[in-house]
Amino acid sequence: MVEFRIDVLRASFGLARDKPEEIQKQSGYSRQHPLQVPMKPRTCSLRDHAQQRALGKNNVEKGGVNLKKGSLAVIVMLVVGCVFVFNPMASWAQAKGPIKIGFISPLSGGMAANGKDMLAGFELYLEQIGYQAAGRKIELIVEDDEAVPATGLTKTRKLVEKDGVHVVSGGLMASTGYALAPYIDSKEIPMTYPIMAPDDLTQRQIPKWIVRTGWNSSQPNHPLGEYAYQVLKLRKVVIVALDYAFGWENAGGFQKTFEEAGGKVVQKIWTPLTTNDFSPYLAQISKEADGVYAMFTGRTTLQFTKQFQEFGLKGKLVLFGGGTTTDEHALPSMGDEAIGVITALHYSEALDNPANKKFVTAFREKAKKAGSYYSEGTYTGARWIVEAIKNINGDVENRAKFMEALRKVEIKDVPRGDFKLDGYGNPIQNVYIRKVEKVGGQLQNTVIHTYPNVSQFWKYKPEEFLKQPVYSREYPPLKP
Repeated sequence: MVEFRIDVLRASFGLARDKPEEIQKQSGYSRQHPLQVPMKPRTCSLRDHAQQRALGKNNVEKGGVNLKKGSLAVIVMLVVGCVFVFNPMASWAQAKGPIKIGFISPLSGGMAANGKDMLAGFELYLEQIGYQAAGRKIELIVEDDEAVPATGLTKTRKLVEKDGVHVVSGGLMASTGYALAPYIDSKEIPMTYPIMAPDDLTQRQIPKWIVRTGWNSSQPNHPLGEYAYQVLKLRKVVIVALDYAFGWENAGGFQKTFEEAGGKVVQKIWTPLTTNDFSPYLAQISKEADGVYAMFTGRTTLQFTKQFQEFGLKGKLVLFGGGTTTDEHALPSMGDEAIGVITALHYSEALDNPANKKFVTAFREKAKKAGSYYSEGTYTGARWIVEAIKNINGDVENRAKFMEALRKVEIKDVPRGDFKLDGYGNPIQNVYIRKVEKVGGQLQNTVIHTYPNVSQFWKYKPEEFLKQPVYSREYPPLKP
C-alpha cells in the first residue's frame, strides 16, 4: 500500500493549506462521505502532476475552478486515483459486488435435524470470517430442498438462474447428489458436496464442475467390514438399511470387505425412508445371525434403535453399522438403547485435537447442541470454498479459474483430521471406529480404533475396483 502525505502534495501543487471552515463549505465533502464526486481511475505520473498544475493555472485565469478553495478536494481526488493504481484490488472488489453462495439443505421434514446442523456449520465459518473473503462481502442464499431430489434440483435451478450465485454447496441425500450432477455440469457452475456422498461421482461418473469435500458412502464401511470380522468376531450378519442410494452404497461397502475377510451376509432388509414402525422388519431378522448392520439417519435412526431394544434384540445380537446411525445430530436424543452401538465414520465430536475442540466449543455456543458430522462437514466445506476464493483474489466471475482453485485447495488443522483429495476428487482421510458410551451423563461416540488415510478404494487398486459395478440394491448379491 503506497502512503501519501497531504503536505507533500500541497507543496507539489503550490497550494496553500485550507482553513477548517473553508473545507466544510466545499461541495462533495461531509463527515460521513468525504468524497462524493464520481471519478475515473487514472495514473499518477510526474508528467500528470505537471499537466495538472498547468491546467489549474489556466482554469483560474479563465474564471474556472478556484483551486485554493477546492484544494483539499483536488488533493483527495488525486490521492484516491493513485491509490486505485497502486492498490487496485480493493476498488475492484467493491465494484464487483458480493460473492453469492447458494446453499441447499433439508430444513423441513424427516431430515430437518440433519439439514439444520448443515446450515449452522456453514454459517459458523462465515461468521468467523465476517462474511468476507478477498476484500469482497459474501452473501449466503439458502434454500430448503426437503431431502427430495426433485425439489433439490428445482431449488438449485433457482439459485443459479434467478439468484445468480457464483457457487453452490450443500445437499444431503446421495440421490440428490446424483440428480444435481448433470445440471451443474450443463450450467458450468462450481459446486461443492460437503455431505452428499454418492460413490460413483468420484469413480465412474466424475462431473467436471463438482468438488467433494466430504466422503463417499462406502468409504468408512470398507474398514468396518474388516473390523467386524477380525475384531468383533462376527461371522453371519443381517443388513437392515434405508432403501435408497446412500443405504445401498453404505451396506455394499461393508458387505464386500466383510465377506472377503471370511464372513457372510445372510439377509438384506431394505426399509422405506418414510418408515415409522420397524416392527415388521425386525421380525424378519434371521435367527442364524450374530450381528445386525444398520444404516439409518435422521428420525429413522431414533426409531430403529429404540425398537431394536424393545424387540428384545439388544444384548442378543451385536448392533453396529454406518456412521450416521449414531451421529451427533441424533445421539443426544437417544437413550440407553444406543449404548454399545459401534459405527464407522470420518468424524466424532469426541475427537481429541485442537481444531476439533475449537470447532465444538464454537458450534455448541452457536447452535446450543452437539457438533455433528453434518455440521463439521459444512463448516470445513465453507472454509474450503473461502480458501479457493482467496487463492484467486476473489475473481469468482471467472468460473473456470474458480473451479480450478477449488480442486487445488489444501487445508490443515481440520476438526476431523487433515485430509487431501485423491486423483478422482474424493478425500483421503481417517476413518474412526466409534462406540457409543455415556460420559459425564452424556452419550458420545468414543473413538476405539483409527484407520488412517483411508481411500475410497480401500486397499484395492483403483483400476481393478472400478471394474465392478457401483454398489446397489442388487450388488453385491447374497451368496447361496
